[in-house]
Amino acid sequence: MDTIASLFSFITTPVSWVIVQFHSLYGAIFGPDTGWAWGLSIVSLVIVIRICLIPLFVKQIKATRAMQTLQPEMKKIQERYKNDRQRQSEEMMKLYKETGTNPLSSCLPILAQSPFFFALYHVLNSIANGDTVGVINQSLLESAQKAHIFGAPLAAKFTDSASDVAALDASLTSVRIVTAVMIVLMSLSQFYTQRQLMTKNVDTSVKTPFMQQQKMLMYVFPVIFAVFGINFPVGVLVYWLTTNVWTMGQQMYVIHNNPTPGSKAQAAYLERLYKHISHHGKTRNRREKAIVKAIVTKGRDRNDHERKFINGLGKAGLAAQADGSVIKSEGAVATLTEDGTPTTTSTAPAKRQQPKRQTKSQRQSGAAKDSSHETSDTPEDSAPAAQKKAEPKPASGTRSKAQSGQRKGPQRPKSPSKK
Repeated sequence: MDTIASLFSFITTPVSWVIVQFHSLYGAIFGPDTGWAWGLSIVSLVIVIRICLIPLFVKQIKATRAMQTLQPEMKKIQERYKNDRQRQSEEMMKLYKETGTNPLSSCLPILAQSPFFFALYHVLNSIANGDTVGVINQSLLESAQKAHIFGAPLAAKFTDSASDVAALDASLTSVRIVTAVMIVLMSLSQFYTQRQLMTKNVDTSVKTPFMQQQKMLMYVFPVIFAVFGINFPVGVLVYWLTTNVWTMGQQMYVIHNNPTPGSKAQAAYLERLYKHISHHGKTRNRREKAIVKAIVTKGRDRNDHERKFINGLGKAGLAAQADGSVIKSEGAVATLTEDGTPTTTSTAPAKRQQPKRQTKSQRQSGAAKDSSHETSDTPEDSAPAAQKKAEPKPASGTRSKAQSGQRKGPQRPKSPSKK
């Protein structure tokens, strides 16, 4: 670790300068030799670095979502050219170039943050060894060596011996308790951040090897942090725990407000958006308009959550427009119950129901019933029996059409081949 940190010694001067500036501010409040002054200086360093890395974080989100979208195409290429590795790589690079996707973009925040991490490790390691580094002179070095965070010196490690810890005016028990607690918190925050990403912000409709890889990293990363954490000084543990908490909060914000399409987070977000729009009867700001516009533009390519959202607006008497606005629908009138749940009363005319088609036997039985009903109800029943006998009867060699079941009108002639 010391060898790797020495490679980034060129950036130790800017890092130490930022720490000294924040120390002068917090030292005036808490005292220059306190752990609060030096600990908050390291926390402030993390905040400054992470604010500068926000554009890279946004680029990371876009790259990750683009990679998730390309997973089905990548899987097809792997299956098509599974016996030709070179052709497979060429097709992958072609796909990245056509879509403008860079797989390394998802690692940019970590790669950009690594130099600052190793530079801080080099600064704290120099403080533990009693060496001045960067802009930290002898007086600041002595102040930093006196600083304790919950009884553990800023430059102490879990693996330090009792004599090394005693030289920093502390006990080995307090150092190991503090470092162990911080390592556990660091690993748990890393695990929760990765688990939150996998369970809430991943498109569950697409099952690819990329998801399996992410699940594996969810368990591997915390173990890596725990193993390497025992060699980190307390100040570096403060730095890494702070950046993990920042990442977790930043990701929670993104998942809550800009979830991945097709994920559980999108379903929860669209449900909240539906309640707001159905309550106000319109989109309230540009963000809501942009989301509704994007969903309407997709058309048939909408996922299940987006289709449910559009159908819900229709049931509430609202219609989403192409520009992202929402208007009252003419086909339905929305009302609110006592608990605020929208209900719909349709005002459209009812469709005319077509009668069911009857079979031949049903038509014959129905015709027989109608004839018997007419015979019993018409005034002809009161006529004398002699008049009924005078009515002509059909010829004995022919049958009535109602009995034979033949259609009225001319019959279709038979083809000559059947004669």
